[in-house]
Amino acid sequence: MTVHIEDLRFECIIGILDFEREKEQDLLVNLTIDYTYENEFINYADVAAFIKIHTKKSKFLLLEDALSSLSAKLKEKFPLISTLFLKITKPSILPDAKVSVSNSYHFNS
Repeated sequence: MTVHIEDLRFECIIGILDFEREKEQDLLVNLTIDYTYENEFINYADVAAFIKIHTKKSKFLLLEDALSSLSAKLKEKFPLISTLFLKITKPSILPDAKVSVSNSYHFNS
């Protein structure tokens, strides 16, 4: 089974520049979760809420740190996850482009 969450948008403190540490900015999260469905499912609303809460609370400096932390915490919270693709985008940091960082994670269990 595959769960897709596309363009989850919320505001948070993320970044290393002074102004990024003072004012929340838009963030977009896209993810794909693969898991084996056997009478137990992954609730996409719970996943989305967890991502928002964890990211807002953590106030990451780098998108790379957010990816690493979110992947580990998602696997911990939703142990059915076997693979995870995670992409975090700052849609407004540059005037003429969106910037993103992404990674795929493969879990043994």
